Amino acid sequence: MAAEPSVLVTRPAGQADALCAKLATAGFRPVTRPMLELLPLEEPDSASRQCLLHLDGFGHVIFISANAVRFGLDWIDGYWPQLPVGLHWYAIGERTAAMLSARGLAPLTPGDNMTSEGLLGLPSLQSSQGERVLIVRGVGGRETLRQALESRGAHVDSLVCYQRRPVQLAPGALAAELEHEAVGLALLSSGEGLAQFTALLPPGETTKLRELTLVVPSHRVAEHARALGWQRVLVADNATDEAMVEAARAWYAAKGNSE
Repeated sequence: MAAEPSVLVTRPAGQADALCAKLATAGFRPVTRPMLELLPLEEPDSASRQCLLHLDGFGHVIFISANAVRFGLDWIDGYWPQLPVGLHWYAIGERTAAMLSARGLAPLTPGDNMTSEGLLGLPSLQSSQGERVLIVRGVGGRETLRQALESRGAHVDSLVCYQRRPVQLAPGALAAELEHEAVGLALLSSGEGLAQFTALLPPGETTKLRELTLVVPSHRVAEHARALGWQRVLVADNATDEAMVEAARAWYAAKGNSE
């Protein structure tokens, strides 16, 4: 690369270092600006407490993110110093799986299709009639897994262990930063991050919407971005560091060929 194009990384604080390092190695200049703050819930509510007490009654435990592992296993460890045997553990995403593996578990994963839909394609979840499934997750989020598993006859509960809080910036601060840092590409890892990113831009900030390119982790989030007015949207294979860097490379290659 002739110059180091600036790329905005919007992952929560403490979770962007590896991606930034990979971007720098690939010849980009990463600029970090978290869109969401992740906070553990202080204690489980009554429903979550029952799930923890009776964890050994579940056949399947699904962690939807690395944060679900980080916060959820802290709770589980408090109730189960030794984890119950005979459970199927699942992870959506390589980082989530790696964190579970580091704790001595052997999670099942959807492979390349690191989405809820990919997980639902695993053979062990195909015939879940009458089986109990626990989804470890944060407050809010999609209900795709729950709805699909319940349609197959499974009994689904959630262990809600953390929350996402939008990062607050002064009016106009994000637009000023994008301009000052000459950011041409922004990496968004979720629909929530996309919504906050858009909300932080001043009303009528059509220049940034027209000139800035977004990389998002799925076609679903891409549709959301276009509905919000973004015109240049690229879809990465998934939300992993490698997929985001590859999408950045593709953006830069296409940008160079068009100039």
